[in-house]
Amino acid sequence: MSTKNSIRKLTIRGFKSIQRLDEFYLYQLNVLIGANGAGKSNFVSYFRMLNEMVESRLQSWTRNQGSADRIVSFGIKETDKVESFIEFGLNGYKFALEPTLDGGFSFYEERLFFDGFYGKKWIPLGSGHVEAKLKETFKTAKAGDVADYCYSSIANWKVFHFHDTSDTAGVKRLGSLHDNEYLRPDASNLAAFLYRLTDECEDVYQQIRKTIRLAIPFFDDFVLKPQKLPSEEEQIRLLWKQKDSDYSLWPSQLSDGSIRFICLVTALLQPNPPSTIIIDEPELGLHPYAITLLGSLLRSASNRMQVIISTQSVPLVNEFSITDLIIVEREQGGTVFKRCEEEDFKTWLEDYSVGELWEKNILGGRPSK
Repeated sequence: MSTKNSIRKLTIRGFKSIQRLDEFYLYQLNVLIGANGAGKSNFVSYFRMLNEMVESRLQSWTRNQGSADRIVSFGIKETDKVESFIEFGLNGYKFALEPTLDGGFSFYEERLFFDGFYGKKWIPLGSGHVEAKLKETFKTAKAGDVADYCYSSIANWKVFHFHDTSDTAGVKRLGSLHDNEYLRPDASNLAAFLYRLTDECEDVYQQIRKTIRLAIPFFDDFVLKPQKLPSEEEQIRLLWKQKDSDYSLWPSQLSDGSIRFICLVTALLQPNPPSTIIIDEPELGLHPYAITLLGSLLRSASNRMQVIISTQSVPLVNEFSITDLIIVEREQGGTVFKRCEEEDFKTWLEDYSVGELWEKNILGGRPSK
């Protein structure tokens, strides 16, 4: 059995606008839709916090958010802690965070969970500490222990965000050639990662290249040439060339939408993918035809990994079934998450697409007075 499992069930309480989400099941493909401010990005933010937390960077992440007061639902006068229990495979990870006087968090509790043949088992990791103990417990655990399954699973879930395509974005700059073990969340090491694929997974590289050409017809190939510095360190930049030309072009000579599409294709076609991938508004800046391709890529990727996305795009929603959707709305100030049963909309689907039903507010998840 793999030690890297996708998410089965999730409970979140007191995190930003998510006051209470109890035992919510996640499928292989999960598409969050809702109005601006409904709480979709807060759901994605939870996974960013979780990733930073298990890597012992909770306090740094909290400072970057402003303070714990900005993270707990409606401030510390309304909410005294953030609580969560996330289940995957036969295991789970439970934690509760209390705001501290200096604006950070301390752990009210941290526990590992195992539901095995002989019953349920809880493993407490203590309380009062300011950084998670999961990673240090994992480092001293034996292979196959509960801590191994818990840390290996959570650390493997990746949140990708390709919105920054400015001139200073990492994807457009020189990067270290050796930084190629996995694709970074902002694709800042895209050139190095693609270079490794040309050597180790040529078939995957060619698939990425062909898929990019479907949306960017003038694109021919990447020009991936490492350059050695006087220090002997090798660096690489994401250059490319057009069809019928051997002239190397800079990433700034691609549109922002084209760069984002290249990053998305690489993330969704990468070999040895994360068990769960989370992407916030992947359609940003894409042409309608590229959005259609993206929908197909996401559906295909969900056969190899669990996919969680949030979107505002009706054309992208049209690429999914109603059972893939998670409707995100605000009720009494807090975020609520709902799923729809396809049978309830069977008659509607005879005349309308899924996206049209959302657009007409039949499914919910649209702005309301």
